[in-house]
Amino acid sequence: MGRLDGKTAAITGAGRGIGAVMAKRMAAEGANVVVTDVLETDNTVAAIQDSGGSAMGMTVNVTSDGDLAAMVEATEKEFGALNILVNNASIFADLQPKPFLQIDNDEFDKVMTVNARGVHQACKAVVPAMLRAGGGKIVNIASGTFYYGPPGLSHYTASKGAVIALTRGYGRELGDKNIQVNAIAPGLTESESIQGHAGFDPRPIGGDIPQS
Repeated sequence: MGRLDGKTAAITGAGRGIGAVMAKRMAAEGANVVVTDVLETDNTVAAIQDSGGSAMGMTVNVTSDGDLAAMVEATEKEFGALNILVNNASIFADLQPKPFLQIDNDEFDKVMTVNARGVHQACKAVVPAMLRAGGGKIVNIASGTFYYGPPGLSHYTASKGAVIALTRGYGRELGDKNIQVNAIAPGLTESESIQGHAGFDPRPIGGDIPQS
């Protein structure tokens, strides 16, 4: 028996990296997993199904209300309910570290729109389905960058700080409706978006880790 038997989870940004790992793990715990991304989702879905899990993939842009509504509709049609939302989609891999004086308004707005407003839009789309199901869990993926403010990524850091702020607000609004909202702030993770990230060197961060 898995801890998520009978539950259905939708995960944004699950085509690769942290999102794909979470999708596989939740499926291993018995959840039906809706793997969504603007990238292809076939590999993640196939890995889950090959391991005996239940999954379907969808192309979803978290800044599109239409895509999110279609995700909810398809999930309820296929699995009957939507119980868990993991807001993992974000812009990071394509960002080139640079001084904030060189970050133009368009780039700043793009990062904030996907990373922060995307969480807002996804929660708005999914909460009615959770209410129909009698409750649910929302997990927002923030970032440890919010706590130490790495230079060159101020817009990304600000967007993840906004995710934490949204989580606190939504948690207060939804707690009495049996919907729990939490955030996770991962540190540097060796995912596809880190590997090959131009200009990003993990060694200075590694120097801050105490050695036994």
